[in-house]
Amino acid sequence: MDNRRLFIAALLSLAVLLGWQALFPPPEPPEAGAPPVAAAAPATATPAAESPEPVMPEPAAVAAEAPPPLEALAAESEQEEVVETATLVATFSNRGAELRSLRLKPQPQGLVEGIELVQGRDDGPYPFGYATAAGAPSPLAEALFVVARESSPEGEPRLVFRYRGPEGEAEKRFRFRNDGLIAVEAEARGVADGWSLLLGPGLRQLSREQLESRFSRRAGAWSAGGEIGTLAPASASAAKELPGVGLTWVGLEDSYFLAAVMPATPLRAAILEPVLLGPGAVEGRWRAVPAPAKPGDDQKGWPRDLRLRLVPEGSSLALVSFWGGKEYDRLTALPYGLEKSVRWGMFGFLARPLLWGLHWLHDHAVGNWGWAIVLMTIVLKIVLLPLTLTGYSSMQKMQRLNPKIQAIRERYRPKLRDKQGRMNPEAQRQMNEEVMALYKAEGVNPAGGCLPMLLQIPVFFAFYSVLSTSVELWHAPWIGWIHDLSAKDPLYVLPIVMGVTQFVQQKMTPAAADPMQRRMFQLFPVIFLIFSLQFPSGLVLYWLVNNLLTIAQQAIQNAVKTPAAPEPAKRGGRS
Repeated sequence: MDNRRLFIAALLSLAVLLGWQALFPPPEPPEAGAPPVAAAAPATATPAAESPEPVMPEPAAVAAEAPPPLEALAAESEQEEVVETATLVATFSNRGAELRSLRLKPQPQGLVEGIELVQGRDDGPYPFGYATAAGAPSPLAEALFVVARESSPEGEPRLVFRYRGPEGEAEKRFRFRNDGLIAVEAEARGVADGWSLLLGPGLRQLSREQLESRFSRRAGAWSAGGEIGTLAPASASAAKELPGVGLTWVGLEDSYFLAAVMPATPLRAAILEPVLLGPGAVEGRWRAVPAPAKPGDDQKGWPRDLRLRLVPEGSSLALVSFWGGKEYDRLTALPYGLEKSVRWGMFGFLARPLLWGLHWLHDHAVGNWGWAIVLMTIVLKIVLLPLTLTGYSSMQKMQRLNPKIQAIRERYRPKLRDKQGRMNPEAQRQMNEEVMALYKAEGVNPAGGCLPMLLQIPVFFAFYSVLSTSVELWHAPWIGWIHDLSAKDPLYVLPIVMGVTQFVQQKMTPAAADPMQRRMFQLFPVIFLIFSLQFPSGLVLYWLVNNLLTIAQQAIQNAVKTPAAPEPAKRGGRS
């Protein structure tokens, strides 16, 4: 009995043991080469002595390890990349991802020669180079970027510059759009002291004489809120900061060319900074240094210029850049208001149609800007002929009245001053009233004699505006020694001939009755000769052709001059 109980107890114990192992099997050993997996922690802590498995590290301990450093990305040596489009040839350096050269191509109806828009220097940074947020030199300016050439879906060439090193991580992308603009995207992260992009200093490669010329009209220019602002290097005693909010475009300009940027992402600021251009190590090049409040002895006489610095709002910056001549029609076609950089002056309402007329004559008639000026002068002379004839008719009437006017003045001469030599205002007033009554009775306008000259003044200044702002006429030749209609005559032939024709014209014109007008007309040939020595040769050409046409007109008028009208019957009253 006891044995049976013992057997049953052993059997039950074996059944319990087998059932326990079936219900709670031991964990299987890991496969060879597989990492060990930590078992889930029980709800209640188990003493370490009772755990047969090795203790595994906590997951948090693994996550606390530092990530591996980013792989450096830099080029081994400096190299240049050239991009050529229909309008320009741009050369970039991978050192700082800078624009080293931008040369415009000659255009059929625009520039007659290529022109370099990047100022040559033997130091950096160049356009689109790096500076710190405060404007100091940035280590990124010396970094060697890795360059990749790409192409947009529209077939537009692209350059991508990438760099990663101790100075930080940076990337620049340049896309040369089909409309001639350059889209620029720049990013920089982990850069000590922040970063900014530079433009300039200056625009074009100019000599010292050109830099210091009062006709160069170099300036920083911007458009904000529909208003145009400019800052000349000579008047820039300190940096001028322009808020990024509301800024449509900002850039550097001269009379004929413009380098401007249009922000596509928010800017913190655009800053125009004065610099001094010192002689570089290479002849014909400059080195730019910040302009101090008081230049040192070794910096006296150095030309002044401006550079533009763009400070981004965050770690990235996107903009669109224009580089080219101030062709009014092209600038108007762009949606940025860049045509406002062409400043015609107060006679812009005449300058714009005048430029359109010159374009038409150049493109459809003569193919030469000098001969286009000659034809335009003839057209203007014909258009203004009725008013000119009216003015000369008035001068002839004034000439016939001159004896009567002189008689009135002689009669009042003793009354104009008292015994002490003081003027008598009452006698002066009576004399003027009598002269004006004579003009009214004879139907003569005393100012009519000045009409021919007054009509030419607006046209003269409109021509001056066109010649001094239209890149189409920049370096445009005419004949012989005239190689640039926008520059003065190098031999002074046109000014001298113009002065002679002005003198002949003055001698053929009926003398004015008023002594003041007569003296003024006599001085005109000398005044015009002196000023025309420095005028653009295209402007002197216009005035010379106009004088020749006026002389021919006056000769015809003198040949068919009508007989003088009989003197009117004497009136009662004072004679």
